[in-house]
Amino acid sequence: MMRDKSKDAWQVLRIQGEFTKGFDTFSELGPCVSVFGSARTTEDNQWYLEARLFGELITREGFGVITGGGPGIMEAANRGAHESGGKSIGVGIELPFEASMNKYVDLGVDNRYFFTRKVMFLKYSQAFVIFPGGVGTLDELFEAITLAQCGHNVKYPIVLVGTKFWSGLIDWMKETLVSEGTISEKDFDLFRIVDSAAEARDKIMEYHNKYMTTPEYLGPKTNF
Repeated sequence: MMRDKSKDAWQVLRIQGEFTKGFDTFSELGPCVSVFGSARTTEDNQWYLEARLFGELITREGFGVITGGGPGIMEAANRGAHESGGKSIGVGIELPFEASMNKYVDLGVDNRYFFTRKVMFLKYSQAFVIFPGGVGTLDELFEAITLAQCGHNVKYPIVLVGTKFWSGLIDWMKETLVSEGTISEKDFDLFRIVDSAAEARDKIMEYHNKYMTTPEYLGPKTNF
């Protein structure tokens, strides 16, 4: 059975349309931090509260907050940014089991394709903060680490929140990946692990001050 090439052509146009819409929508965003984490985290959870506080703290430093626009950690970070008068951005994904955007998103776009969505996260962020999450969160974390490791993107801080949560993964990486020679010890310098919103904010600001970049260091990355 021959493949219908016309469907591929229409898919290419749809993908192009998603990129165009995202680039147009976010063209004047300014400096932002992407926040990743579980959509299943409830409002009374420790990490929801920390993500909400982080959204508030980082907007006070002049950064906007970008999330996947969904519930849980995403909602919490958007909420903190929105309630503090900062920029609250959502990059949503069309899923049958999840509402598109939480009510704290002030500027957002929906995507059909996960890879177009991840480009928006990475293109418009000057830092990445990863709260406890599942498979999707791990995907986003390793995407950011991979680009930093390969030197494909400009340098940016990657901060994991929750030492206890992440320690098992880090131990496995050291005991298995390093011992097998698939990564090196210096790859662990690509990220930092903290336990609070304030520490995450501090790590980002230390990094930006060190590399002479401030919230006035604007503009999306171009080397994708």
